[in-house]
Amino acid sequence: MSEFSRAAAVDRAVSIVETVEEERLPVPVREVWVFGDVALGLDPIDRLDVYVTKDLLFDGDDDRAGEFVDSHGIQGVGETVRADWADEHPQHLRANANGYAAPEKCLAAQLLPENEPVHLEVCNTGFEDNVTQRARGAQARETWSEVLDPRGVCLWVDDGDGGVRSDEAVRKLRESELAFPTLPDALEMLGLDESEAETAADAVAARRASQAGASVRGDVV
Repeated sequence: MSEFSRAAAVDRAVSIVETVEEERLPVPVREVWVFGDVALGLDPIDRLDVYVTKDLLFDGDDDRAGEFVDSHGIQGVGETVRADWADEHPQHLRANANGYAAPEKCLAAQLLPENEPVHLEVCNTGFEDNVTQRARGAQARETWSEVLDPRGVCLWVDDGDGGVRSDEAVRKLRESELAFPTLPDALEMLGLDESEAETAADAVAARRASQAGASVRGDVV
C-alpha cells in the first residue's frame, strides 16, 4: 500500500486510539495526535502521521530484566518497557542498536501494521511543546529535516480515569472541516523566517518521501 484514502487513514487513526484505550501497552501513554496531511483534508494521503506522548514507567519490574536477556537477548525489559506487557506481547518486543528494549519500537510494533504507510512519533513531552522544541533545535543547528509539522489534532488524552476520546475531532477529520495554514506559514508562526520555513518544509517533504511502510521515531526532550 503506497497511500491511504482519507477514510482509511482516519479509520486507522481511530484503530490506534482504540488499541491505546483497550490494550496493555509497553509504556503508559498520555496523548494521541494525528498531524500533517490527514489534518489538512487531503484525499488520498501519502502517509498517516501519528504522535504519541509516552509517560514515565512507574510500574516496571527491574528484577525480571535478566529473564528477557536469556529468552530474547534483549536488555532493559522491566526498566524501559513493562515486563508483564512483554509476557503478553513477546512478538512486539523490539530493541535498539545497543540491545535495550526500545519503547518507541515496541509501541510501533503493537500499534502499526507493517505494510501500511504510517509514521509514528513517540516522545516524553506533549505534541505542542515538542513542535516548538524541534523547530528551535532545527533553527539552531540548521537540521531542517528534524522539524515536526505543527498542524496537528488531538484525538485522545489520558484523564487519569481511562482516557477521553475526542469524537468531535474525529468527525472533523472525516468531514475535512479543519483549517490549517501551509507548512511554511505554520513554521513562520513558530519563529522561523520565511527562507528558513521554506527550506524546512522542503526537508520535511523529502524525509517523508523517503519513508516506506510503517516507520517510527523516538524522541526525548
